[in-house]
Amino acid sequence: MITLHEAKTKQDLKRFVTFPFSLYKENKYWVPPIINDELDSFDKDKNPVFKDAEAWFFLAKDGDKIVGRVAAVINHLEINQQHVKKMRFGWFDFVDNLEVSKALLEKVAEIGKEHNLEYMEGPVGFSNLDKVGVLVEGFDHIGTMITWYNHPYYKDHYETLGFVKEKEYMENKFPAKNADPALFTRLNDLVKKRYGLKEVNFTKTKEVMPMADEMFDLFNATYANLSSFVPITEIQKAYFKKKYISFINPEYIKFVKDKDDKLIAFAIVMPSFSEALQKANGKLFPFGLFHLLKAKKNSKDVIFYLIGIDPEYQNKGVTAVIFNEYHKTFSEKGIDMCYRTPELEENIAIKQMWKHFDPKVYKRRRTYRKSL
Repeated sequence: MITLHEAKTKQDLKRFVTFPFSLYKENKYWVPPIINDELDSFDKDKNPVFKDAEAWFFLAKDGDKIVGRVAAVINHLEINQQHVKKMRFGWFDFVDNLEVSKALLEKVAEIGKEHNLEYMEGPVGFSNLDKVGVLVEGFDHIGTMITWYNHPYYKDHYETLGFVKEKEYMENKFPAKNADPALFTRLNDLVKKRYGLKEVNFTKTKEVMPMADEMFDLFNATYANLSSFVPITEIQKAYFKKKYISFINPEYIKFVKDKDDKLIAFAIVMPSFSEALQKANGKLFPFGLFHLLKAKKNSKDVIFYLIGIDPEYQNKGVTAVIFNEYHKTFSEKGIDMCYRTPELEENIAIKQMWKHFDPKVYKRRRTYRKSL
């Protein structure tokens, strides 16, 4: 018999976080999180998202054995400002037993109905900077630190339980050598001259920090019109600066400013930490930190994490300035492969931006919804 247990104590939350370590123990494509970082993100005293959100964490048990987990999330900004009455759920993992997945999703639905919400959607996180989507294609590719990996049977469980596709995301990759400078060097010069733009490069993290708030404001402006976008709040900016910026090589952060010194575009690329995280196996000590620092310095694969362009400058060739700077950096570091984070299938603008690099779709993921 399957029973559900709400994880409230530190011990139970650790069980919640570590359940996938057993579920994917022999899987060479799954990338484990750092356990303490994951626990911190669920800590209401540490993660400022809880100023505007609520979350419940449930474990499914078969006797004494944990066989599944799910986080039920309500984002009040989404409900009150966007008037989207959505029950979110994420961190959804389970053994291949329909009784388990059904029990967990029914618990999410129960909370949604109690709060008079209209539908549930997942897997999603607290905000737009969290992981999103269940993998439906590309199971034989290693995951990343910013995406969820899952078994192929997950998709079947969603559909058997009456969920329908809500959003489709694509993940693309291309060799760094595809970034032929002839594609953007000339346009780079024209765009900078026409609009009075200048590139900004960094060598130290402390140089980035004073401009990070402006970058997050631009991020909000860039994606405001996308479906289900929840803006980053003021209190979240400090949290994300600490959590993400210090983790990224400063030379992988590129800014573009206009003649008035206003930030009008930015991009963030991360070295791939996938293999380092597998070696760390959830722990920074005694050797995990060494593997991560080694990857930060030496990884020949990179992930395009974020890119933002002021709406006033979109479709004016500003990306040529960014790509020109990355070409120089990647050439110096001998980067082999470039990966992109999940992008909405409906986002035509992003497809146009990357078309000259001949990207190949190597993974697909989606979110599912069900009416309450």
